[in-house]
Amino acid sequence: MDAFYASVELLRYPELRGRAVVIGGGRDHQPRRRSDGTHDFHVLRDYVGRGVVTTSTYEARKLGVFSAMGMMKSAALAPEAILLPVDFDEYRRYSRLFKAAVREIAPTIEDRGIDEIYVDLSELAGVEHDGGRAVGSALKAAVRERTGLTCSIGITPNKLLSKLASELDKPDGLTLLTHADIPARIWPLAVRKVNGIGPKAAAKLGTLGIETVGQLAAADPAFLQEQFGKAFGAWMHEAAHGRDDRPVVTHSEPKSISRETTFDRDLHAVRDRAELGAIFTELCEQLAGDLARKSYAAKTIGIKLRFDDFAIATRDLTLPRHTLDAREIRRAAGHCLKRVDLGRRLRLLGVRASALARLADLVAPLAAAPPTVVAAREPSPPSLDLPLFDDAS
Repeated sequence: MDAFYASVELLRYPELRGRAVVIGGGRDHQPRRRSDGTHDFHVLRDYVGRGVVTTSTYEARKLGVFSAMGMMKSAALAPEAILLPVDFDEYRRYSRLFKAAVREIAPTIEDRGIDEIYVDLSELAGVEHDGGRAVGSALKAAVRERTGLTCSIGITPNKLLSKLASELDKPDGLTLLTHADIPARIWPLAVRKVNGIGPKAAAKLGTLGIETVGQLAAADPAFLQEQFGKAFGAWMHEAAHGRDDRPVVTHSEPKSISRETTFDRDLHAVRDRAELGAIFTELCEQLAGDLARKSYAAKTIGIKLRFDDFAIATRDLTLPRHTLDAREIRRAAGHCLKRVDLGRRLRLLGVRASALARLADLVAPLAAAPPTVVAAREPSPPSLDLPLFDDAS
């Protein structure tokens, strides 16, 4: 999907089309509705805090504002850009709509997140006649009709090339690419464009004089394996030549589900105990809601803290049984919290659920087991309103 979060917001605020819009930051910059139906919007230059950009419109990107950039840096680049808060509930709703539209035409889909999917077109009739152009156009039209949004599609022989091709003609692009097109369209790209080559690998390649995909394709495979290890070096050489035999995977189990938030200002475990407690409660409740919505329960609960010096601390606790109860999640996360020195101020707080199991798999064995009568009664779990950071001092 093209600038997905921002595009959803433009459906809500069509008067912002063609303007630089940034999505992110805190929750205190909701547009104010006027009596005549128009809105007063916050602008980026007035932002005070330490949030990051979640996404931006293409107009804002032309000014240098991209996702994961600090808001204050973004304000220096685009002070007049409109600032909107994120609305993940709305983004998830549109995500479901666009995926449903695609499935009606091509049901073999690999879900890659809220705004991206892989689609296997090989079994669709007529695809071999035009390389998939007609199907690609039909997919774009279906998504547009169902959501009012545009998407960019890359149709190629494999997933690696399709990922690259989908980025070549954004926004609203339809790019068909074969192996014969690799030298002209793929090799001039920077190595960082290849999904799987991260910033560290790209930086090291740069020190070796390898800046483009073409230069990577021309490199000696043995040299790459010597520099990056046998497996990764061999993969990079194959990727540079557009070789990828991964299938479209229609189902995979998540390893973990998490919720986290970055604070607008550093918070202290003692002086800001009430505020931190409320945030922690909300994160645990949101995580429990995510588990329930996706029909999972977790056996391991963990926390993530980022301090004012950017140091990160994580702790985990494995429970005797799986849970998706917010109170149990919060209680376990609180135990994890007590194992961390909270003397420094906090920038970020997160809660994670792992060791996941599907609810159906947990219920089935219970249904088959004979009933058991238990006379003892478990104590009630602590109230969600109890302080979270009571042992911080």
